[in-house]
Amino acid sequence: MDLKPNHISPVITEPIPVKSRLGLPSNLMSYPPGIELNSTTSMLFNNIQRRKNVPSKLDELRAGGWLEAMIACSPPRKKQTKDSDDSYEQYLTWMMKYPSALTSFEQITAHAKGKRIALFLDYDGTLSPIVDNPENAIMTDEMRTSVKNVARYFPTAIISGRSRDKVFEFVKLTELYYAGSHGMDIMGPVRNNDSHGSHPNSIRTTDSQGKEVNLFQPASEFLPMIDEVFRTLIEKTKDIKGSSVENNKFCVSVHYRNVAVEDYGLVDQCVKEVLKNYPRLRLTSGRKVFEVRPTIDWNKGKAVEFLLESLDLSDCNDVLPIYVGDDRTDEDAFKVLRERKCGYGILVSSVRKDTDAFYSLRDPSEVMEFLKSLVKWV
Repeated sequence: MDLKPNHISPVITEPIPVKSRLGLPSNLMSYPPGIELNSTTSMLFNNIQRRKNVPSKLDELRAGGWLEAMIACSPPRKKQTKDSDDSYEQYLTWMMKYPSALTSFEQITAHAKGKRIALFLDYDGTLSPIVDNPENAIMTDEMRTSVKNVARYFPTAIISGRSRDKVFEFVKLTELYYAGSHGMDIMGPVRNNDSHGSHPNSIRTTDSQGKEVNLFQPASEFLPMIDEVFRTLIEKTKDIKGSSVENNKFCVSVHYRNVAVEDYGLVDQCVKEVLKNYPRLRLTSGRKVFEVRPTIDWNKGKAVEFLLESLDLSDCNDVLPIYVGDDRTDEDAFKVLRERKCGYGILVSSVRKDTDAFYSLRDPSEVMEFLKSLVKWV
């Protein structure tokens, strides 16, 4: 079967996010109740710094909106201080909307009383630091222990853009459930009355420990196409210094973290030129990475819903899902929890970002502290 069409088509991309002058989203809810703001954090600040101009030789890419998107997808990973480049006052204003999950821990656990917690975690930037080489994104032993301990008390799943096998190699915990390729490759529990068991892309199998599991791969028909695009992008980007292409099974990641800013346009051009021949694939962006994904209606938010149902935890009345992530792709999960009015999204970020999360944590070290707090709370 020839998966490559014979005609040229426009590249499907995500809309580019637009921020207000303060960098605040317009669809925020005053939720959850009970959060008190003191006189310091309730101040509004007007000390707004202007963004530096981009070199004129990038104007063509900039005109299409993708330069700002490529840069904005990965702001500097540094904590806000009074002397930092980004306005400290603006960050405090942002924190009014997305308070720390650590300082708000009592509010979270108060809402969790009498409910079962289900925990969902991204990997890169959440359990491990963002590094120049994606292959070196190793979680610490202390973080691994923290995740293992929290999984003793709460069903815990890793939902990553990485391939499922790759993220398991990093985490190395059999107590967890894993969803790779932004949720398009899920290994979850088997239920006696599993409504997904009859799905054409869902099969019962056994894991490396011999345990029966449910393997759900809604984009399995795209595997030959993804592999073809991966090999093509490897060839097309080989001369762009600092770029790398990663095969994450059901998606292809083109990393430009180590590419010079003046070469961003080359990365953008190469990726879009290849995708013109694949109308069934779409282009999304993350933190210094382009992601080529199937056009199916599936994402991390869908993966959360699938796992909740598989775990028999889809009833919002006695279940509190918590999702912790740092990337734009995690917003699909945050949005699901917000729309369900059930559970909390926690954004990992030390800079202001538009988000559908309710709370925030600065970095993986605070994520680990939050996980430890959950264990102590039990």
